[in-house]
Amino acid sequence: MLPENTLKRYVDLHIHTKFSDGGCSLEEVMGAAAAKGLVAVSITDHDCTDAYPAALGMGEAMGIEVVPGVELSSEIEGVDIHVLGYYVDFNNPAFMAKLREMKEARYERARKIVSNLNRDGIDLRFDTVLAIAGEGAIGRPHIAAAMLKEELVFSFREAFDRYIGYDSPFYVEKLKMSPKDVFALIRNAGGVPVLAHPGVTRVDERIPEFIRNGLQGIETIHIEHPDTAARHYLRLCEKHGLAFTGGSDFHGNNQRKHDLGHPRVPYAAIESLKKKIEDNAK
Repeated sequence: MLPENTLKRYVDLHIHTKFSDGGCSLEEVMGAAAAKGLVAVSITDHDCTDAYPAALGMGEAMGIEVVPGVELSSEIEGVDIHVLGYYVDFNNPAFMAKLREMKEARYERARKIVSNLNRDGIDLRFDTVLAIAGEGAIGRPHIAAAMLKEELVFSFREAFDRYIGYDSPFYVEKLKMSPKDVFALIRNAGGVPVLAHPGVTRVDERIPEFIRNGLQGIETIHIEHPDTAARHYLRLCEKHGLAFTGGSDFHGNNQRKHDLGHPRVPYAAIESLKKKIEDNAK
């Protein structure tokens, strides 16, 4: 049972902004976090840390603790495994070089997907995709949004189901990294690697293997985890001595209805991450 004073302090450790596939600016996200009374947040954009160090400055001014974060993609036997990295050093040269490589790979992947669509007579302009993505890391949601804007589809979901989903002939694979490599990348940058929303990816049987390969935490609380799943993953954290985290997976656009700060995550999640940082330093 968590102490009452801990339960009353809430955090959100899984938030996306326009720097990746989110619909809100960093300023909008931080303002919403303050309005909701969150005491701490982590901006975990896909394959980029462009929100930092500005997020740290905003947090200091608003009285909100900001945990440097990122969400990285990996793959094992055709299954996408997302890994959250907390307390990463966004000035680490090797780490930043790898993120630049991943961002460039995202650009080339998007360009190839659009080229595939164009060859089949679907007249999507790559400039529209770039305009929607802005300076952020380009992802398939930006392509879907561009198709919607150019009235090539009736809905965001249609874009994925018909054109850019995994089984589509227009799909292009992303840059492949193994979970083990991602764990090492995060840990070498001083961070704590955490398995994102395992109730979605359904890879529980691999968690012992992931722990042997460097995993140090599990996202137990997530909008798509029912209470039973959250308790299950919390028990796994306790059994294996892992950090537990949680967050809304907020994107702030019409395609993802997740609300910032929901479900509620106690501050104890940050304390568990800090304990891992301390253990790693020993």
